[in-house]
Amino acid sequence: MRQRVRVGLAVAVAAAAMVGLTQTAAVGAKAAAPRDNEEIYQELELFEHALSIVRSDYVEEPKAKDLIYGALKGMLAVLDPYSQFLDPDSYNELKVDTEGEFGGLGIEITIRDDLLTIIAPIDDTPAYHAGLMPQDRIVKIDGELTRGISLLEAVKKLRGKPGTSVTLTIFREGETELKEVTLERAIITIQSVREASLLEDHIGYIRLSDFREKTTDDLAAALATLKEQEVDSLILDLRNNPGGLLDVAVSVAELFLGRNQLVVTTKGRLRNQNQELHTRISGPANELPLVVLINEGSASASEIVAGAIQDHHRGIILGTKSHGKASVQTIFPLEDGSALRLTTSAYFTPSGRSIHGQGIQPDVEVPFERPVQQAKAQTNGEDVFERVESEPAAGAKPPASITERKRSDNQLARAIDLLKGIKVYQAEGRARVQGKARLY
Repeated sequence: MRQRVRVGLAVAVAAAAMVGLTQTAAVGAKAAAPRDNEEIYQELELFEHALSIVRSDYVEEPKAKDLIYGALKGMLAVLDPYSQFLDPDSYNELKVDTEGEFGGLGIEITIRDDLLTIIAPIDDTPAYHAGLMPQDRIVKIDGELTRGISLLEAVKKLRGKPGTSVTLTIFREGETELKEVTLERAIITIQSVREASLLEDHIGYIRLSDFREKTTDDLAAALATLKEQEVDSLILDLRNNPGGLLDVAVSVAELFLGRNQLVVTTKGRLRNQNQELHTRISGPANELPLVVLINEGSASASEIVAGAIQDHHRGIILGTKSHGKASVQTIFPLEDGSALRLTTSAYFTPSGRSIHGQGIQPDVEVPFERPVQQAKAQTNGEDVFERVESEPAAGAKPPASITERKRSDNQLARAIDLLKGIKVYQAEGRARVQGKARLY
């Protein structure tokens, strides 16, 4: 089975918790040393004793699978925050997230302030066309309150066979009435490139949301389109990008670097976990003036790309310090469809830096300034549900335009100004060189 590595802070549709670099491996590991085996066997006797007591004396007869799954979850949880036991449903969600295609509505969700919250609708999906917006709270699904719902439960309710319908009741901050929207599920293909556009002065802008299997191809296509529009500089937006697959992080980085440059180093206990990953090509955007936007939501694969660009002095990193997630998790599938996500190595930037717990420090620090109209008071989950149970529903408004979002983004504005300055400086430098050539 081929190995894949995943990096990330949050898988929005499956979990709102930090996720790390992940690779898939065949089941079965090397046998531990005999002395270690002895110690394990002694501890297993303790576990067997405890298990037998629970099975015989608990007030109700527990299911064997529930006990074993619970034990596995506990075992992985004591290792570090990123190792995890995945039951079959959770493992399937991870695979869907990596492959990027499913039957659903086209919204990314999380739990925020105890409310099921839309992070963003995906372009050209049922949710997008229905006018659902970031920060909308889903308070009912098919008439059932979402109070206390988990992300996995919400995903199961929202996804389904294409052509079937689901009704959402939406609470939108600042509005007095609830919105009831009926959506028809469709095949959702998640695009990692959320925006690729030409801004003023031939400056290109690409927002990358994660690192999935098709991300590099999508990004290369976006770059080719921008080049046809005569782009002469670029902003790569990795803000709130939780990461994804390690090999994709490397192939994305090589679009902006020269051939045979080191992107990342991984180190673990086993020899095959020690790797130096280099670019294989000279990237199509390796000479464009480049600014990379990061923030505290940029993690793992995003930090690999930003770290490589920073260490090779290839571009300018702008924004705020990134999350600081620099460990690699390997996925070990198990016989019943469940899996282990196990931390197996750490990774380092080309200069040998470990950014774990420290993050990537931007070259130009620019804190995000929330526009006044967006700086609203926190909403208490229980207050919302109390209002839901007594208020009627109405239709939804379309989302704000991309232009309006850019105008309210001070980090993006600074990146544009910075690239304009770089291009002026480069033009003056070329003029000086040409002038000297004429003198001689």
